This record gives sequence, structure tokens and C-alpha cells, in this order.
Amino acid sequence: MKTWLVIILLAITSTTVYSADEIKPFISDGCSSFPDGTLEDKDLWLSCCTAHDFAYWVGGTYQDRVEADESLRLCVTNVGEPVIAKLMLAGVRVGGTPYLPTKFRWGYGWPYPRGYKVINEQENKKVQAQLKLLGNDR
Repeated sequence: MKTWLVIILLAITSTTVYSADEIKPFISDGCSSFPDGTLEDKDLWLSCCTAHDFAYWVGGTYQDRVEADESLRLCVTNVGEPVIAKLMLAGVRVGGTPYLPTKFRWGYGWPYPRGYKVINEQENKKVQAQLKLLGNDR
């Protein structure tokens, strides 16, 4: 138990500090610790993971997370990989909790801990401002 506590404390203290209402710039690591595609098509479902990362970066309510995870499953299924899609869904449901200070948690754009929280109008403006900096409007 002590080891986990030390790991969590190190993760919290080693992250860049942002104010409670500031969102970090959007980044995506693709499919995190999972392949981005098959041996034949190495980026087959990468766009699915990037869209999923965007949803996780923004965060929101528990229902928003359920919908983001289901969208990932459906996207990977639609590229022809329904078994992989179910495996990925299981992984994100377990590993994407907002309660661990990981770089891929639900709401990772906001300072830890955020948990499940509605994105209000002011926060949405900050999300949109970050997207404009990237040259994207979603």
C-alpha cells in the first residue's frame, strides 16, 4: 500500500502546476500503450484514439465519458476491428478514471483532481481558445 501512495504523490508533485480553471494545451499520444493499428496498417484506428483523447482532454460528466468510450468502440469497430474495439473499451473503462493522476485520465487537460464535472460556459471558452491556437475548431 505504501508503494502506491508514494507513486501517486510523486505523480502529483511532478506535474506542471496550472490554476484550477486553466486548461493545458491539447496533446494526444495516439492509442497510449496500445498499438495505433495493425501490422499491415499501422495507423488503422489512430484517428479513433485521437478523437477519444480529445474527449478525455476536455472531460465532463460520467455520462460524457461513457459516450466518449462508446464512440471509440464504435469507431474501431467501423474500421473493421470489432474484437480490438471491445478490448480497447475494456482498457479505457478501467484505466481512464479521473481519480488517478495519470496523463491519460478523464479530464487530463484540467489540473488534477477534477473528477466528473460539467464543462461550464467559461471552461468551454477556454477549450475553444486552445483549439484556435492549434488551428482547429471542433
